[in-house]
Amino acid sequence: MYILLLEIMVKKQFQLQNFKEVWKMTTYRTKTYIAGDWDHDEDAVNKLHQWNNSNYWSLSFTDAHELTQSSDSSSNCSIKASLKKRMDASKRFVLIVGDSTNTVTAGSCSWCGSYNSHTYACAKSHSVDYRSYIKYECDKAVEAGIKIIVLYKAATVNKSKCPEAVKNIGIHAPMCYRDTDGKLYWDYTSVKQAFDDSDNS
Repeated sequence: MYILLLEIMVKKQFQLQNFKEVWKMTTYRTKTYIAGDWDHDEDAVNKLHQWNNSNYWSLSFTDAHELTQSSDSSSNCSIKASLKKRMDASKRFVLIVGDSTNTVTAGSCSWCGSYNSHTYACAKSHSVDYRSYIKYECDKAVEAGIKIIVLYKAATVNKSKCPEAVKNIGIHAPMCYRDTDGKLYWDYTSVKQAFDDSDNS
């Protein structure tokens, strides 16, 4: 009888703990996580912030990157831990896809000063992760089950430039349009529609 009662109590405690975890995840996910190739596509990220901060445009989000900061001298694994904290607070993941997004290698343990290329191990005894920051972020967004928007820094959607994890998930839209002069211009309407569709999905 005592064993049965103990089993019921343990099961209820586990269910309560699970409920608390799910509640915590759904309650505190209020941010928008923006990812991209900062070396080549920072202008696109800045444009999102410009639209968000302007009284004229109605794009509205709270950037998850305002939560925690890692210094450039941090190890790749500590930066990824910081990125995960930001992802855990996010309800939406926005990936900016440019020409180099799928080939970026920054964030891979193979580029970290603590990585030993002879033993294929971390000198700090951390697990080795060969994913770039971008691929890591995409995987974490899919695992979290949050809404995903993929914005292409182009006038068309070209999924061959998109990381595999989010290639066929979420809303994909161009960030630009090509005018009659042949030049690319930022397309607020396309981006706003992607955010609206994401909110309504």
